[in-house]
Amino acid sequence: MVNRLAVAEPDLDAGVVFYGASPKPEDVPAIRVPLLLHYAGLDERINQSVPAYEEALKSAGKEYTLHMYAGVQHAFHNDTNAARYDEAAARLAWERTIAFLTKKLA
Repeated sequence: MVNRLAVAEPDLDAGVVFYGASPKPEDVPAIRVPLLLHYAGLDERINQSVPAYEEALKSAGKEYTLHMYAGVQHAFHNDTNAARYDEAAARLAWERTIAFLTKKLA
């Protein structure tokens, strides 16, 4: 949802994506906010669009940081799903998220 919101809402101050579907590359120029992108290394369906998304972000000169968490599945941050939850990756992603939001929203 955050990727969609980043495209649609020009008044957003920052966005943090947790393994979300990428916007269409042609929609990326509408993004006006810095983004922190967290993706799961084993999430083949979502990750299919990440290279094109990253290329569109670079081409459009957008501010973003992308982290790909190797060896984890989609929903690795969801501690209610024991099959997918990865405590180490979730903790790192959360620390990065708090640092990003603290910096961007200060």
